[in-house]
Amino acid sequence: MALRTSILISSLAFLVAAGMIPGEPNFLQAESTEALEIGAFSAATPDGSWPNGWKPLTFPKISQHTTYRLVKDGDRVAVKADSRASSSGLTKEILIDPKEYPIIQWQWKVSNILKAGDVAKKEGDDYPARLYVSFQYDSQKVGLFGKAKYEAARLIYGRYPPLGAINYIWESRAPVGTAVPNPYTDQVHMIVVESGSNKLNTWVTEERNVYEDYKRVFGQEPPMISGVAIMTDTDNTGESAEAYYGDIVVKKRT
Repeated sequence: MALRTSILISSLAFLVAAGMIPGEPNFLQAESTEALEIGAFSAATPDGSWPNGWKPLTFPKISQHTTYRLVKDGDRVAVKADSRASSSGLTKEILIDPKEYPIIQWQWKVSNILKAGDVAKKEGDDYPARLYVSFQYDSQKVGLFGKAKYEAARLIYGRYPPLGAINYIWESRAPVGTAVPNPYTDQVHMIVVESGSNKLNTWVTEERNVYEDYKRVFGQEPPMISGVAIMTDTDNTGESAEAYYGDIVVKKRT
């Protein structure tokens, strides 16, 4: 039992290390509109401060950080990420009901893919672009042993880690639509939304039904969305990547 507990706490630690542990969320749902802005990067100033609620995401064991800047790219302002054998991200804590706002939409542009990127392997767990969506811990969705491990994690980290997370990724070679557990923990599921080099250096608009994706990969109704993050990372492969991130919104079902 002690070994099982240690393994499970380690999987929760991965969520904490990924920065997807909520603090004081922004209750965006109170606006009660058809679409809610999560990342209004296009309204920001180049080299200015981050939009409200966005903050750096770093990892204690990784000293080399990806750099993020607000830049003018053509006729838009976007986040430029530059990763050189590094890892870090930007994150925003929120609280949104995915049943009411199931659609997440974002824009991104990637300059290169990673030669050694591989969604199935720890050493290949790097992506030129990824979008995290994390989900709030809900004690009604876990068993007795699950509750015990979350209580233990709360004592260690000072708050409950998320129940799970979805990573929407730009992969090197896995087919679009591939959905697999993260090689570090099955509490994070990876969904390939772009793959390969056909769309490099082109702005791409993505749209996913987070509500349906969660039910598909986790097999149950999702709890509240607790956070969103963007990340470009190359620490496992030792490569370099450049990517741009545009606006992020969540929308009601149309």
